[in-house]
Amino acid sequence: MQEHYRKLERMYLAAPCNSQFYENTRIKISHEKAEISCEVLPKHFHAAGAMHGSGYFRMLNDAAYFAVNSILTDSCVYTVSFNINLTRPVNQGWIKSIGQLKFKSNRLYIAEAVLYDDKDQVLSFGTGNFMNSGRPLNEKMGYA
Repeated sequence: MQEHYRKLERMYLAAPCNSQFYENTRIKISHEKAEISCEVLPKHFHAAGAMHGSGYFRMLNDAAYFAVNSILTDSCVYTVSFNINLTRPVNQGWIKSIGQLKFKSNRLYIAEAVLYDDKDQVLSFGTGNFMNSGRPLNEKMGYA
């Protein structure tokens, strides 16, 4: 399974949105868990000078997504729905999202994620529903 986790990590970091816009992202995947961190930069800000909500969503959804995909070695999952709660703004430092698988059945997976600042204060949290896409993991998508 360790090889699967490393391949997922490489796939994630190679995605254009991460390698070009969130180029300072780090990811660590383990069984039913994923931890993603990145530095908050001014290019991630909205007009009021703090990180845009899309950055919160990205961190939460991606951590939950990879917590689920950690147990599927043959295909990708996709997000069916994701509920997010924003509790605190952030405009500097490193942020960390920790996602954990909470439920699995033949067709549905539910995972939660919490986003923290570098003082371990909760910035946001969310819950997502995921399904197996049937789309094989492959080198073309960076799973190598």
